[in-house]
Amino acid sequence: MKKLINAVDDVVKEQLEGMALAHPDYVKVHFDPTYVYRADAPVEGKVALISGGGSGHEPMHGGFVGYGMLDAACPGEVFTSPTPDQMYEAALAVNGGAGVLFLVKNYTGDVLNFETAAELAYADGIAVQSILIDDDVAVKDSLYTAGRRGVGTTVLAEKIVGAATEARYDLKQCADLARKVNKYGRSMGMALTSCTVPAAGKPTFELGDDEIEIGIGIHGEPGMRREKMKAVDEIVDDMMAEILDDGPYARTVREWDNEHGEWIDVELIDPPFEAGDEIIAFVNSMGGTPVSELYAVYRRVAQICEGRDINIVRNLIGPYITSLEMQGFSITLLKADEEILKFWDAPVNTPGLRWGV
Repeated sequence: MKKLINAVDDVVKEQLEGMALAHPDYVKVHFDPTYVYRADAPVEGKVALISGGGSGHEPMHGGFVGYGMLDAACPGEVFTSPTPDQMYEAALAVNGGAGVLFLVKNYTGDVLNFETAAELAYADGIAVQSILIDDDVAVKDSLYTAGRRGVGTTVLAEKIVGAATEARYDLKQCADLARKVNKYGRSMGMALTSCTVPAAGKPTFELGDDEIEIGIGIHGEPGMRREKMKAVDEIVDDMMAEILDDGPYARTVREWDNEHGEWIDVELIDPPFEAGDEIIAFVNSMGGTPVSELYAVYRRVAQICEGRDINIVRNLIGPYITSLEMQGFSITLLKADEEILKFWDAPVNTPGLRWGV
């Protein structure tokens, strides 16, 4: 294993110390328990937006703390869920009196721990809501999840809902918008290589020199199938077919009912993509793929969308939700309406994403 680290046990702590030193105008880092939070937090009268998950996916989530995105992020150890006390203490630190919204990727540990944190915050008199992100069309269940995994749509939700909090949407409006973004988003990833978790010291899985994994998860979870290496257009064709031909996806999710202080089941149906739709297209590096290759991917994505009369009106290309040094990419398509586009275009100023400021 070759990693730019000192000791395995200090990896996350030292990386967070570096982030705080590099971006003091944006973020502060609290340790024991660990969370990253806005330098100007709490912002009075604004819904506080919090997300989190295992480290190793940078810049998500800590790099998206700042104006127009997250108020706080809770980093676990590499590929390990953060703990309820991190989430709870982060909520206390950034609550500006308008409530707290948790955005939770659909991984079992994240879900359970954020549920506990929501209950603790509610018991302290904080208005709280929790919205699940489950956009990965590659699986409906995995070893890590009950239902689809939460992947690229998380980044888009953090940007869009973060802008809505700056516009002083109330907690219900923010939760409704987050739910809509999740319903409108679909993602899929692939890998050319594995990645190496520092604590493990060896690749998470093995791929032959002539093999690729289609439908991989951001922690190296197995995909839909393993194939021989082929041209980038063929790979994109396969992945776009899975995303665009994914029909209405119905499921039940648990959401916190802040009014009654209990968890309730909410029925969701994700609408399919159709001719005439306007979309945001997000082509993401898994960490080890150069941006130049991502543009080749985007080229084919754009061609396919044009052929289906689907109009890409905004795009994002680069390494925004990574898997350490894994070579590969993911595609996220988000159906966009006027509300979503308004908040996508709104100013954002974070270490990992900024425009309009």
